[in-house]
Amino acid sequence: MNNHVTVLEIDGNALKHNLNYFKQKLQPKTKILAVVKAFGYGSDGVQIAQFLKDKVDYFAVAYTNEGISLREAGIKTPILVLHPQIPNLPSIIEYRLEPNLYNFKIFNAFLKLADKILLMNYSVHIKFNTGLNRLGFWHTDIPKIISSLKETNHIKVASLFSHLAASEDLEEQDFTVNQINNFAYIAQQFYKHLGYEPMLHILNTSGVVNYSKAQFDMVRVGIGLYGFGNDEKETSQLKNTHNLKSIISQIHLIQPGETVGYNRAFVAKRPTKSATIPIGHADGLSRKLGNRKGYVLINNQKAEIIGNVCMDMIMVDVTKINCREGDEVIIFNTQEMILHNADVSETISYEILTSISQRVSKILKK
Repeated sequence: MNNHVTVLEIDGNALKHNLNYFKQKLQPKTKILAVVKAFGYGSDGVQIAQFLKDKVDYFAVAYTNEGISLREAGIKTPILVLHPQIPNLPSIIEYRLEPNLYNFKIFNAFLKLADKILLMNYSVHIKFNTGLNRLGFWHTDIPKIISSLKETNHIKVASLFSHLAASEDLEEQDFTVNQINNFAYIAQQFYKHLGYEPMLHILNTSGVVNYSKAQFDMVRVGIGLYGFGNDEKETSQLKNTHNLKSIISQIHLIQPGETVGYNRAFVAKRPTKSATIPIGHADGLSRKLGNRKGYVLINNQKAEIIGNVCMDMIMVDVTKINCREGDEVIIFNTQEMILHNADVSETISYEILTSISQRVSKILKK
């Protein structure tokens, strides 16, 4: 039983709004893959998938256990595992997950297993590296891949895909267009020699925004579902889905000269009222937010974090705020607050969201 009073409320209406925002950018036949890896970007992948299962065509997770969790929760929608490992291949098959085969080692391992247990046309996905240089076959591998595929009926390619390296950066437009063109060439080779036409997808959230002509058969929407478009204008059209809340555990009256927190980082210059809140860096709150660089909201007023962020707690200045022990505290509930935390922490919105600890309770509100 999770008795942590700090709670992340996931806004289902905001999630639906964001999905529909991207849908209206797509051609009628373009499918949508919802990315729910990393616990649904720090929320709850299972709850997100249950909410979206009738609204999208595919889900994607990073690792096999994430896909298993969705299946065990009753999700029947196709699930692409983006980064499967060879030891997990039997579990992938057991739970009817669809692996991304990104090099010959895992390609041959899956083919060997499929042959051994006599699978028939099992759906797999093949990723090509077009410039991100992270995972994926090279275009020079095409003849060997096609030759292997023609010799088996145990697997069938559900999709070919790649990943854009800088789709949000319009100064890298030439590079991105070149990636898209290279991917189109790869697809043509498969269509010409394979005998059937797998789905194609290369666009992520920023790709949908900036390169809508490259929708192919499906797009992958990740951070956009959760309220961020990697662009100020696009983000303003989206709604924040992550609302992180806690309470005031205790209020202290600090006299001039007294200190607060580890290393006595805060020294009171005048009589100060501080509130202790049960959330810390073990819950995903960056230590860089301490010493008045970060803030929370209490009764609609800003309360700056004073002293260092502790593992399980923060202390905030509530000298000018009328509040009591037990009052609600908003850690963040807007894009502005999340982006402020990201800026102070010298990171991006992705990390602020995905850093939210699993000991924080997650509730999806419809």
